[in-house]
Amino acid sequence: MAKKPKSNYNFYLRFSSLAIQMGVIIFAGSYSGNYLDKYYAFNKPILTIVFSLLSIAISLYFVYKEISHDK
Repeated sequence: MAKKPKSNYNFYLRFSSLAIQMGVIIFAGSYSGNYLDKYYAFNKPILTIVFSLLSIAISLYFVYKEISHDK
């Protein structure tokens, strides 16, 4: 009996869920930074920039962890 080739659906689902996770993390960081800037009434969006960059770094860490786990 010949084995069926493994479907690529698992591959696409895993990385599309990772992309959605990245989007949620970046959105949450940007939104919370914007909220805190408005709450503390800063003139410049300091916390929005800091939280956005921090959330990008966190999401890239999750991508790296997922990809390095694959090998």
